[in-house]
Amino acid sequence: MPDGGGRGFLGKFGAGRAAAPRAEVVPSIHTKEALLLLRNYEESGQGWFWSTDANGRLTYITDTVAQQMGRTAATLIGASFAELFLPVDSHGERQRTLPFLLTKQSKFDELPLRCAFEGDRWWAVSGRPHFDGGGRFTGYRGSGTDITEQRRSAEDASRLAMYDSLTGLANRFNISKKLDTTLAAFAQQQRSCAIMLLDLDRFKQVNDTLGHPAGDALLKQVAGRLLKIVGDKEMVSRLGGDEFQIILPDVEDRGKLGDMAADIINSLSQPYSVEGSRCIIGASVGVAISPFDGENSDNLVRNADLALYAAKGNGRGRFSFYSSDLHQAAEDRRVLEEDLRDALARGEMALAYQPIVKAKTNVVTGTEALVRWTHPERGPISPALFIPIAEEANLIWALGEWVLRKACEDAAKWPGAMRVAVNVSPIQFANPDLPKIVASALANSGLPPEQLELEITESVFLGDSKDTAAMFKALKGLGVRLALDDFGTGYSSLGYLQSAPFDKIKIDQSFVRGATDPGSRNGAIIAAIVALAEALEMETTAEGIESLDQLDLIRKLNVSHVQGYVYSKPVSNADLLGHAETGNWMIEPAGPARQRNDRFQMFRKVGAIHDNYRYTVVMRNLSATGAFIEGIMNVPLGTQFVIDFGEGQLVTATVRRSKNHQQGIEFESSMVSDGNGGLCTRHRVSPYLIAAASQQAGIALPNFTTTSDWAGK
Repeated sequence: MPDGGGRGFLGKFGAGRAAAPRAEVVPSIHTKEALLLLRNYEESGQGWFWSTDANGRLTYITDTVAQQMGRTAATLIGASFAELFLPVDSHGERQRTLPFLLTKQSKFDELPLRCAFEGDRWWAVSGRPHFDGGGRFTGYRGSGTDITEQRRSAEDASRLAMYDSLTGLANRFNISKKLDTTLAAFAQQQRSCAIMLLDLDRFKQVNDTLGHPAGDALLKQVAGRLLKIVGDKEMVSRLGGDEFQIILPDVEDRGKLGDMAADIINSLSQPYSVEGSRCIIGASVGVAISPFDGENSDNLVRNADLALYAAKGNGRGRFSFYSSDLHQAAEDRRVLEEDLRDALARGEMALAYQPIVKAKTNVVTGTEALVRWTHPERGPISPALFIPIAEEANLIWALGEWVLRKACEDAAKWPGAMRVAVNVSPIQFANPDLPKIVASALANSGLPPEQLELEITESVFLGDSKDTAAMFKALKGLGVRLALDDFGTGYSSLGYLQSAPFDKIKIDQSFVRGATDPGSRNGAIIAAIVALAEALEMETTAEGIESLDQLDLIRKLNVSHVQGYVYSKPVSNADLLGHAETGNWMIEPAGPARQRNDRFQMFRKVGAIHDNYRYTVVMRNLSATGAFIEGIMNVPLGTQFVIDFGEGQLVTATVRRSKNHQQGIEFESSMVSDGNGGLCTRHRVSPYLIAAASQQAGIALPNFTTTSDWAGK
């Protein structure tokens, strides 16, 4: 061995002792045995030895540990012992450093040190200072043991406590602590912080059909897609199951948040490949923003969860911002679910029929059956509200069967050969009894099978299972027509059209509405869909046509059929019979010349602030760029108001039309989508500013009184 002429560790250390009588220089049998044992110990790799001179430079090191550092013992002799290891603070350790201990000539035991050279290797190093007969410091002698595996085990345990073992994302405990810390700091700094709660749609079906290992593999892919959008791994967590949470510090722009939520939903809804199977799921997102929607983590998470519940309740695949109205909406939803269970038995359900018109001739060739619910106390209930309730409460099968039978019964009495289209939910499609129910409805009503069209959404292709193909074959065997509904909005694949026997493609209205905007590519997309359908000998129907310029474009693009208000709103069966009694129902298109921003009819009290006075006005309708209000007499054109929608939503507006007590106002900044078919302001006024302003101004702002009002408490 180096620096000792092969004397090894004991021989080297023996050189530091005081001179002994000549007779004792020859090693005894016990000394030789000890030397052999220590050499065996070094060679076993269980431990190693080292020594330094008074300047901290190596005079001996076990060769095997030098090799683990990518060196040899000979090349390390004379090197600084402290430089063999990384500085303590580079790995977050909290202890006295090795250089400090060596300088102080202090003994140390089991000091954890990380290799400065190759690999992520750790040692527990011990050392003792040595002195000569005159008391002078001569250096250190010590030992070390490899603790790499122990360190890794400890780090793994720490990681398991803070991170999800499946996806590698932060776990519930970790993200809760992070949110608590962030909100506490931001409250002091008057900063905002948004959170998103995500819930995967149809994930349970993956587990049920493909097994839990496939579900785990899918969750890993979901985590990867989330990280691509969010970017910061530490701000994305898996709470458990198929629930995820995202923290977004310093983000309160609801336009940006809505865009991110939409991107997340779109990304997570794209097909997955899991163990050779093709899977399709979706996602719903709830969004809450501090300090507007809660100042502590409990309130913020609770309100984000309420927003998520609203998003799922409004059809899934959506996002929703929190608002205080959701508390009442949740209670209303619970009551509606109870009432819905008896609605069919009480005769509260009815069907309306929206005409489907041949684009070139304006002749009605069929209708779509739309279910309507008239509540005995609340009046008409929107299908967008009660259909998701029916799906979640396991009522959709009974409701769907009633719609199918009633539509067939009505259509069998129509003159001519008009078709009737009936929507089939994914839950109905997955029920093996569906073909029997369809056959029974046709037989009992006497409706020819070719006059019944079943509208099916792309979500039925989850898993591309053999059951899906068998269901298509069974339905087509009955002679009914099949239409692919809402094409282009979710998981569109040419494979669907190749394998499933569709007769029609319905182009979703989201493509139509933007098609006439300058620079829009929607027209090119519609043209491609039409060309594809024609090549496959399928019809096409464009949904949601409301203006004449939209209709002109659809005709130029050779879409075969049109459905929308430009021809007719849904009508009752009695009205339909009156229009179609001759057997040739023709409708002339009518509507606005150009597409307008969506207008939401409402009757809602809002505040209109002008010259430090707050008026209470009634808003009759609302679009992204303006509104119609009434309640103030003879307002001059050009007058500016600050419109207070409540909950911090303020927008500057200018009067563009005025007549008596009615005004048309234009917003200075456009509203943005709230994710659920409504509108909201992009920004909200911080409650911190409200509190400060309320102390200085005498304006009566009942919605802005205290921070707790803004937090939805």
